[in-house]
Amino acid sequence: MQPNAHKRALIAGSIGNFIEWYEFAVYGFLATVIAKNFFQLEGEAGLTSLILTYASFAIAFFFRPLGAVVFGRIGDRIGRKPTLIIVLVLMTLATAAIGMVPVHASIGIAAPLIITLLRILQGLFAGGEYGGAVSLMTEFAPRGKRGLYGAWQSFTVALGLLAGAGIVALLSALLTPEALHDWGWRIPFFLALPMGIVALWLRVSMEETPGFVQQQGKPVAAQADTVATLKAIMLGIGRVMVWSAAGYTYLVIMPTYLQSALHTGFNQALLIAVISNIGFALTIIPSGILSDRIGRRTVMIISTVLLLILALPLLKILQAESSTLAVKTVVVLIAGGLVGMLAGPGPAMLSEMFPTRVRYTGLGLAYSLSNAIFSGCAGLIITGLIKETGNLNIPAYYVMATAVVSIVALMTLRKDDHLRSLEE
Repeated sequence: MQPNAHKRALIAGSIGNFIEWYEFAVYGFLATVIAKNFFQLEGEAGLTSLILTYASFAIAFFFRPLGAVVFGRIGDRIGRKPTLIIVLVLMTLATAAIGMVPVHASIGIAAPLIITLLRILQGLFAGGEYGGAVSLMTEFAPRGKRGLYGAWQSFTVALGLLAGAGIVALLSALLTPEALHDWGWRIPFFLALPMGIVALWLRVSMEETPGFVQQQGKPVAAQADTVATLKAIMLGIGRVMVWSAAGYTYLVIMPTYLQSALHTGFNQALLIAVISNIGFALTIIPSGILSDRIGRRTVMIISTVLLLILALPLLKILQAESSTLAVKTVVVLIAGGLVGMLAGPGPAMLSEMFPTRVRYTGLGLAYSLSNAIFSGCAGLIITGLIKETGNLNIPAYYVMATAVVSIVALMTLRKDDHLRSLEE
């Protein structure tokens, strides 16, 4: 292995992830604009078009598990490097294409259908990104630093979300609402192209992981391994369920919830979203490092219990008319920070659940299934339930329900998992 190969792998693994989450953030933060341009049906309320936009948002998540299986199988057979290059090119092209779609007023029903098709393709390619990026980073990590290396994957999620929120906030500040609605919303999608070119250059120049190279040529174990892998995937879903649910509730859906349910202004809602993502970013690397010292189990259970206890009180403060912008900022900073405490140790924890020969597929599938169900549907579930019940506490109840399940699943973690080699 060349000197600094592990650092190059860390950067190359991170950047594709950054682009993916930048785009998902942009779509989430522009949900109200996209709803008007593509999903506004005649005679229907604005909330209906928002629900249709979130349905399009959710559908991409349901194709992630398929992508995790398809690209995971390829990545476990031909290697992490070539698969991650393929996924990156396809994902960048699909993202840029969204910025080129004519609106509903120009081409009618074809507009939302094309947007939805591109979202499906993105979901497919994004599903192939996560398992490969985490496998790459953790397989290159020195023993005792897997939590830190895996945390970089989550940190680039935070950077992607922040970049997406920041670009949308910048555009909304520089452009009139009419200009943002007419053409300004396309700019963030086009920006994926130059980002993709830089990422491609980094990925072409990186090495294959030592773990994958070492296991090449070894006989594949018996069919019983399939059962063990499926059990590990189901357990993995349980362990990261609250991470998926709370992450999307606090980091992506919150601005739209603040606008539609609490009638907060667009710019203030975006500012609050940026603050929650800063809180998220701040705790990821420290919690990854901490999990290398005291174990994934302790760090992840503490943060899940805190989410269970604090979800409702934090939401109540946001809802209170007496709450100032400063108070709301502190609330979302705390909420984002708690999600970051899960996202730090999470990638390493998932990586340690699977042997090298199925790691790309296994951890990618566990993560993408959890995201499909508990992240992709978060906007749909929360918005739909608020519309049906009129209860504005739904986001907190959603996070609390998933926290209970995750606590039970995380209790099954061994205390010394962080100390073992990936093949033990």
